[in-house]
Amino acid sequence: MGKWNFGVILDAGSSGTRVHIYKWKKHERALKDADKKDLQRLPKVKTDKDWTKKIHPGVSTFGNKPEQVGPDHLKPLFEHALSIIPKDEVPNTPIFLLATAGVRLLPDYERQTLLKEICSYAQKNTKFQLPDCDIHIQVIPGETEGLYGWIAANYLLEGFDKPDEHDHGKGHHTYGFLDMGGASAQIAFAPNSTEAIKHANDLKLLRLRTVNGEASEYKVFTTTWLGFGANESRRRYVNALKETTNADEMELPDPCLPKGLEVTEEGKPISPGTDEAKGKALKLVGTGQFQECLKRTKPLLEKDAPCLDDPCLLNGVHVPSIDFDVNHFVGVSEYWHTTHEIFEMAHKDKSYDWHTYQDRVNEFCGSNWKDIVKDVEAHTWGKKVDGQTAQEVCFKASWLINVLHEGIGIPRVGLEDMNGSGHNGTKAVLDKAKQKGYLEPFQAVNKIEGVEVSWTLGKMVLYASSQVPPAEKALAVGFGSNIAGIPSDFQHAGGSPLNSGYTGDDDDMDWHDQLFKDSPRRIPGLVIFLLIVALAAYLLCGRDRRSTLSSKFRRMVGGPGTSGSSRRRRFPFISSIPGASKLFSQIPSGPAYDRLETGEVEDTDFELPDMGSLAASDSDSQGSPKVAGRSSGNAGASHPPKSSGGLGPGLYSGNAMDRGGLLSRTESRDRLSPPSLGGSPKRERASRTGSPTRKMNALAALHRFQESPSSYIPVTNEKNS
Repeated sequence: MGKWNFGVILDAGSSGTRVHIYKWKKHERALKDADKKDLQRLPKVKTDKDWTKKIHPGVSTFGNKPEQVGPDHLKPLFEHALSIIPKDEVPNTPIFLLATAGVRLLPDYERQTLLKEICSYAQKNTKFQLPDCDIHIQVIPGETEGLYGWIAANYLLEGFDKPDEHDHGKGHHTYGFLDMGGASAQIAFAPNSTEAIKHANDLKLLRLRTVNGEASEYKVFTTTWLGFGANESRRRYVNALKETTNADEMELPDPCLPKGLEVTEEGKPISPGTDEAKGKALKLVGTGQFQECLKRTKPLLEKDAPCLDDPCLLNGVHVPSIDFDVNHFVGVSEYWHTTHEIFEMAHKDKSYDWHTYQDRVNEFCGSNWKDIVKDVEAHTWGKKVDGQTAQEVCFKASWLINVLHEGIGIPRVGLEDMNGSGHNGTKAVLDKAKQKGYLEPFQAVNKIEGVEVSWTLGKMVLYASSQVPPAEKALAVGFGSNIAGIPSDFQHAGGSPLNSGYTGDDDDMDWHDQLFKDSPRRIPGLVIFLLIVALAAYLLCGRDRRSTLSSKFRRMVGGPGTSGSSRRRRFPFISSIPGASKLFSQIPSGPAYDRLETGEVEDTDFELPDMGSLAASDSDSQGSPKVAGRSSGNAGASHPPKSSGGLGPGLYSGNAMDRGGLLSRTESRDRLSPPSLGGSPKRERASRTGSPTRKMNALAALHRFQESPSSYIPVTNEKNS
């Protein structure tokens, strides 16, 4: 086996699905390679740029045709993962498909059917580890997406592993996280100590585990704004523009488009011959007035919405107060693309600052669209910038600026003054920001140390952390409500609490407490399992030992060899159960016989065979009579001892009395069979079914006991009675 664990996550977004592959050292190898500091850090999760693959469109487009999502969409993603992961590690590799905003919008029935089909296809066509469909294939809420992103950012920035190098003051060493997609936006951060106490019920308790098995806990606030992503915000913006324009007008001036650009209401270029080109449908015409664009997009923040739980930021959604002295944010996705793909690609590696960004956006959006097209074709801003990116960036830039500074409240400051020039987006500034630990209020990032900041990385860090064996009393890895122990809504990192270790109680629990705690359904299965084990042991212990065990059990529950009073004394409940006598005893109602002894002798010294089994037994293949039972000394010889004729039922002649006065046993272990007067001497064996004389003696002894049990004395020799 190799030294690496692998994990696969499919990010099922609204526009496409991207597969991410990660690896981390197996725990034994990590311990071997770790130094003292490494033991106190999280597992090192790695990836590679070639391990990611994305296809379009998203899985949500298969809502009405779920049977096609596997072969038409997932197959190439699975094949890509299988081409990276070693074949012998595939069964040990967990796979997750976590869907976001696009699938959230599907009707309930379509969403559930689609997720079920995805899981079924993965289980049938791959050998990936997928034990629980509900956990591994699911739609995650925006809050969870934000929390995973927070983990990824702080993991890459080393806020977790090197807190001393990221001291933001007031004992704070983690970074806030901002994410914006097409449909929604997220925020996640750890409030300062005062706000954490004040808004404790609003926080999530996150628990990770370091290589040495110790737990690390963080209290994080996370929320999402559905409809506040870049695309959904533009849709709301266009609707607001339409409300201010005469309904008969077919041209709508748009300050958020470059000068001279014309697009449809949906933002698509206008083709010749269409209704928009003929003036029969509404079209938007760019005016290139960015400052006006800022004014028009600001109301979309919904800052005036009722706030039921103060304080609120956007749309009346409660968020604890942000202390920007200690809360420093990194932004990904649209925060990076909108600030860097156009405005910084010509000046690679420059960081965001408000003054520089404003200058560049004003210059770009005030340009004539025809000039912008020429620059796009010349790759002035890089090969990733196409016509669609260029025509959307002015609205997105205005929306991003309003969200950051008017909505969230991030201060409008640059990293450095640069002698008052207002232009401070230099590589030296970014390098200094890294040296300072990104201590400015906001920085847009895409990769840190060559690794993309993605919420999928945060999910895998959480899972890898959960696979570390817990130290003593270490709590489970995952997240839930901000209460001690394991809350009812706790989400385990891999969907399984098997590695959760200590459960949070003050006292250590024994294994049986762990086994039966909150799990009544385990009990019947456990009983059946124990019965199977007991039956297997019984069958494997051999015929003689089985006979011994059966005899002891019948005596214990009140079978032959135990008096009725003894039976009631040991198990008083048996007589009260209907039919119990038939279940636990094989003799009819009547006198039961106690075993009479004058000396101690082990039960295994001599065992009497059943009457029925002896009657059915004939001589062996060599003509010698078989001796049933097991004995010590001569009693176990292969040839029967000589008969004395008058021996009482149950023992051979001679040696029974010689062993310290042992009295004869006067009963069969199962029942006393009536004597057969027609027995033939040729069938005589060293058993209780021997000669007619012994059978008559047994019958006479039985009659004497029935007439006067108290005066009965076992007989060893008829002549001496």
